[in-house]
Amino acid sequence: MTDHHIGMIVPSSNLTMETELPRMLRAREEQYPEDRFVFHSARARMQHVTPEQLRAMNAQAERAATELADARPDVVATACLVAIMAQGPGYHCTAEDSITSALRAEGSDAPVVSSAGALLSGIAALEAKRVAIVTPYMKPLTQAVIEYLEDAGVEVVDSLSLEVPDNLAVARLDPADLLAHYRKLDLSRADALVLSACVQMPSLPSIQPVQDAVGIPVLSAATATTFRILSELGVAPEVPNAGHLLSGKVPAAG
Repeated sequence: MTDHHIGMIVPSSNLTMETELPRMLRAREEQYPEDRFVFHSARARMQHVTPEQLRAMNAQAERAATELADARPDVVATACLVAIMAQGPGYHCTAEDSITSALRAEGSDAPVVSSAGALLSGIAALEAKRVAIVTPYMKPLTQAVIEYLEDAGVEVVDSLSLEVPDNLAVARLDPADLLAHYRKLDLSRADALVLSACVQMPSLPSIQPVQDAVGIPVLSAATATTFRILSELGVAPEVPNAGHLLSGKVPAAG
């Protein structure tokens, strides 16, 4: 049996990163009991999803990474997708490099995963060129996400903004509501549906039911982050009932 230690950098008000990811990996443990997953978190202050608080949170990432390095994690994931995407196209590379440098300075060789980069990796792994997205953000931040994806070569054919600025309120959204929300989207040209472009907005219970209903791959920032974490750990990126990306039929991210 192998224990895989996962370090997480999460916004201080995030409740979902530390519930959906462990839930997925506990379900995986039932299928693959030889792999166990242990979680270690460091927090960065953020209460409201505003450009100012997102920038301030990003500035805390190196401090959080330095703290996590002491636990010698096998992989480190940083959680807030919009905090990175709001800084402009390609910023996930800058953020990942900064966190990597902080870890290396403390003697940790853990690879770094960002939810922003993971979503791009997940979409690429599905070979999707056109997606529709659901976000909890105000419309200007959703537009930043759209521009980020489109700069990476992914066309966003439709989007839905739930316009919830308080991050704790986002965590308390009912994932069952997504079973109705997705119906407001035009999926006729979509290769995949991003049911939650935010690791704070709960979506896991609805991923598989919506995929079964729409007939195209359905993913979220959380399932994409899990896919990337498992790929970096060198274990099969497979979780039951979590959408096609984690079905075991999609090759691990390179």
